[in-house]
Amino acid sequence: MGKISYAGRLDPQMAAALQKQAELAPGIGEMNKLSLEEMRQLYIQERQYWNADAPDVQQLRDAAIPGPVGDIPIRFYFPSARRPLPALVYLHGGGFLVGNIDTHDKIMRLLALGSGAAVVGVDYHLAPEHKFPTALDETLAVIKHLHEQGATEGIMTDKLAVGGDSAGANLSVASSLLLKAAQPDLLKALLLFYGGYGLRDSGSHRLYGGPEDGMGEEDMAFYQSCYFKGDEDPDDTRFNILKADLGGLPPMFIAAAEYDPLYDDSITLKKMADEDGVPNELKIYDGVLHGFLHLSRMVDMASRAIEDAAAFLRKHLTP
Repeated sequence: MGKISYAGRLDPQMAAALQKQAELAPGIGEMNKLSLEEMRQLYIQERQYWNADAPDVQQLRDAAIPGPVGDIPIRFYFPSARRPLPALVYLHGGGFLVGNIDTHDKIMRLLALGSGAAVVGVDYHLAPEHKFPTALDETLAVIKHLHEQGATEGIMTDKLAVGGDSAGANLSVASSLLLKAAQPDLLKALLLFYGGYGLRDSGSHRLYGGPEDGMGEEDMAFYQSCYFKGDEDPDDTRFNILKADLGGLPPMFIAAAEYDPLYDDSITLKKMADEDGVPNELKIYDGVLHGFLHLSRMVDMASRAIEDAAAFLRKHLTP
């Protein structure tokens, strides 16, 4: 558990949402104590409530494309009847271990409706069955598919962005780094919600995280032990973004939660982007924890973060 108590510090809506989460899925804050199947089912169970009031989009279509370890399920969210549309490839969070398209359904609907762009959700294969860098390779396969065949899907192949929350934010930057040498203009924007970018220790890592958010020290160690194949993987720039040269990356929207052990990852990413000449916009959302983006049913700060990200996407993808 972190050194700072959240009591009296959290946004009242965030505090109320934590109580609701505890009612919906007791034990979700200490998932490392559960079996893998229990962990995944509890995560799905808890997310159903937060997605229950998701708004309608003009068209929703499920598909699959070939990938390095089998077919990759994807889902297209079209906010309007206009075709073709720019597109955001969205990578869900969940520590690389849990989550799917359904658990992040409302977030993707809101981003599509708020930005006017299509959103393409990616159901990448999870660890520990599929370790690093499988999820990253699948992300690249989806981006490649949209770039080469997006016209048949109703997508503008020259107006693509990538984004995600937590683990998905890491995958977003990593995929952009791998693409920039050969295709420097392929991606137009990055949407990065409270990602982990490679810091192993920092003030926020020491101060925050615990059963309230499933981001305690033991939890973090468990996620990484499941994701990595070997001791060298945490230093690989395909994961440790902060060791890479960020120059040439597309404009970044960087969202950080105030009481998140990964807060300093976002702050450091912003500073490195500044040094490397990457346009960026950092937004810090006060009084909330890691994972707050799901909670727009109760937490206004979540709605604000999605609206801010959608506005950034409109600016860089749908002018």
